[in-house]
Amino acid sequence: MKPLTQAELEALTTRTLSHYDGRAREFWVGTQGHDVAQNYAALLGAIAGVPPFRLLDFGCGPGRDLLHFRSLGHEAVGVEGALRFVEMARALSGCEVLHQNFLRLALPDARFDGVFANASLFHVPSQELPRVLTQLHATLRPGGVLFSSNPHGADDEGFSGERYGAFHSLETWSGYVTRAGFQPVGHYYRPAGKPRAEQPWLATVWRKPG
Repeated sequence: MKPLTQAELEALTTRTLSHYDGRAREFWVGTQGHDVAQNYAALLGAIAGVPPFRLLDFGCGPGRDLLHFRSLGHEAVGVEGALRFVEMARALSGCEVLHQNFLRLALPDARFDGVFANASLFHVPSQELPRVLTQLHATLRPGGVLFSSNPHGADDEGFSGERYGAFHSLETWSGYVTRAGFQPVGHYYRPAGKPRAEQPWLATVWRKPG
């Protein structure tokens, strides 16, 4: 695939975020009841130490997962590119929510025990993924955990409707994350109990050495 120019990166980001901003309420109604307990457990179960933990919800959307983490007593912070989602997440969860798009991150160093990237990192174009993963590595404390769940595929990317996505195989995705400095903890496909052909989501858990 030909490298994207800066103008093309900005255009695809604007187009994707505009899609979410324009459908924020519809998205909330459609996702608020999703069962992601397996993903919560995968992140929290991999973090060493005694809770409460400091958690970054990367691509927090309207705030469902922020609210859950806060209800457990954790210090949860969101980062989100769609302004309407930022406003909704702050109101719903009462948590700090940073308004940053994924290609223009400004995250604190070594602050978080865990990063929860649920259905978000697949929006990052492949050519930008090494930089973004390195930034997530830097915002984690030594020993911190990155959880990611993405729709997997045959290493293709582009627009699906108005949203840009990159759909990696386990092997390709693992290569990106290990080169960013992470060590694998485990992976699984979702939803549980279905044949692989009916499991569109790949969940992976990673640790920053420390």
